[in-house]
Amino acid sequence: MSSEDKPWLKYWSKEVPTHINYPDIPLQGLLEASAKRFPEKTALIYAERQITYAQLEASANKFANALFGLQIAKGDRVALFMPNIPEFVITFFGTLKAGAVVTTISPMHREREVEYQLDDSGAQTIVTLNTLFPIVQAVKEKTELKHVVVVGSEATCVDPSLIGIPFQELLSQANSEHPRVDFNPEVDSAALQYTGGTTGTAKGAMLTHRNLISNALAFAATIKSTEKDVFLTVLPLFHIYGMTTSMAAPISAGAKMVLLQKFIPAQALDAIQRNQVTVFCGVPTMYQILLANPNLAKYDLTCIRVCISGASSLPPGVQRRFMEVTGGFLAEGYGLTEASPVTHCTPVDKKLPLRIGSIGLPLPDTEAQIVDVETGSALKVGETGELIVKGPQIMRGYWQNAKETSFVLRSGWLFTGDLARMDSQGYFYIVDRKKDLIKTKGYSVYPRELEDVLYEHPAVKLSAVVGKHDALAGEVPKAYVVLKDGAEVSAEELMAFVNEKVAPYKAIQEVEFRKELPISGAGKVLRRVLKTK
Repeated sequence: MSSEDKPWLKYWSKEVPTHINYPDIPLQGLLEASAKRFPEKTALIYAERQITYAQLEASANKFANALFGLQIAKGDRVALFMPNIPEFVITFFGTLKAGAVVTTISPMHREREVEYQLDDSGAQTIVTLNTLFPIVQAVKEKTELKHVVVVGSEATCVDPSLIGIPFQELLSQANSEHPRVDFNPEVDSAALQYTGGTTGTAKGAMLTHRNLISNALAFAATIKSTEKDVFLTVLPLFHIYGMTTSMAAPISAGAKMVLLQKFIPAQALDAIQRNQVTVFCGVPTMYQILLANPNLAKYDLTCIRVCISGASSLPPGVQRRFMEVTGGFLAEGYGLTEASPVTHCTPVDKKLPLRIGSIGLPLPDTEAQIVDVETGSALKVGETGELIVKGPQIMRGYWQNAKETSFVLRSGWLFTGDLARMDSQGYFYIVDRKKDLIKTKGYSVYPRELEDVLYEHPAVKLSAVVGKHDALAGEVPKAYVVLKDGAEVSAEELMAFVNEKVAPYKAIQEVEFRKELPISGAGKVLRRVLKTK
């Protein structure tokens, strides 16, 4: 692309490089570098535990050497089936140090899902929490698993007759010497990261060491992170969004991570205030839930330097209200598993105007275009089409799936499947997912537009709009709504509230109230699940 095709460069923050010389090292090199620079600095805080960079590095080395003892070879897949606990970080980097490939499994998955991922990845080793061990044991004989490492007290573990290797015992018998494995960062996979499965069967994205290290460093540069930052690591680390922005990026800067096993509003607010958190990466539902917390005003959140919202579209009303209530800077970003994941982010620069509703500008070294959905030809400024991206963070392809790889990777460009537009200054705006588009009477209706209007109603906590089959129109918009605690509103009132603000063909035809909505591990509402109900 020529500079004329990159209008965002004219509006670039002067404090952020447009190009980064990425070091020719594997991903674990980020930890090794920070452990060398800040050996006695706290890397992780989890409940009452504090782990320094030197301790984290030594533990990762021990795990790598323990894997050698289990005959793990370079390229073998090691599955991590755990929530956000220190052992996740240790085993993640320890696996990489051994030359193996990490494949993470959501701790919310059940037997069928765990079996599928283990079978598809061919993982022979899994590290799991004691409470999740029964799931692994139930599927073990149906997979290629040979080794099951169990984290947690043996006293609270499962039936002792079942075979599992205690994590602490494994580590205690290993040495902390630096493992010696040769790497080609541009070719060797670091992670086999499965897509969320929000649009169908999950696929394993092959992410190289260069993919992940370039994205961690580009994201850290974009948000101007330094060793002085304190990250709230509450995003699930098994998800690529949390893995890069809340683990790899802070480690690259030598920053501190405050690790929370899951998002509980009161705990998150307390952790921010108590640890003087400066960076908080989250998802829209987190910010919506925090805004709904009646005790929000009791917390001092002025320590926060920047918040990032990703994984799904941030409703403009939520972005405005959060900044009004907290005084913090809430930036919206965009990414996808196949891009390690971040491709765009709102500039963290108060000198630049904040464009509500925009995902911001491409990251350093990242190119982006809007193309015609049918022809693939580039569109003009302001026109809506498919967003395609190119950069060092783009995956090698899907694991054992050449057909799907050739569909989304074309001439180095990743076709995202998301509909978007770009303004004259290079700011991008997500319109909706191509597969979520509602076709009614020949018109195109974007669910996100209707959801944004729903969020303007004071009674609405969560919403999702999907297409419902209709004999005459083909599809009509249907809304699923979760109300705020104590709020009352009728379906008719909500439909009237929305429909008077949109064109008649976009009008919501039905509202169904729910106590909760199906949400992915990354906090994304699963429209696909609702559409099949």
